[in-house]
Amino acid sequence: MSMLVVVTEDVPPRLRGRLAIWLLEVRAGVYVGDVSRRVREMIWQQCEALVEQGNIVMAWPTNNDSGFEFQTLGANRRMPVDLDGCRLVSFLPV
Repeated sequence: MSMLVVVTEDVPPRLRGRLAIWLLEVRAGVYVGDVSRRVREMIWQQCEALVEQGNIVMAWPTNNDSGFEFQTLGANRRMPVDLDGCRLVSFLPV
């Protein structure tokens, strides 16, 4: 099991309720918990199915140079990019 952080913006209430089943909402739209890989993947499937017009980022610890991995879903100015094997975040112009 490992820590999981999910940050949501403009997602429907039913997705927020679904996330609250497995994770603790510590601030509006910020969920944290200690889950297995299987549960993390199931949560991501729920996010993909219910995100609608919102956006989501999910981050969890892993054994790489940065110590964590993340994935995003939905439209956002912040886009993940791979630079020599290191994941960074690029900002799109306004």
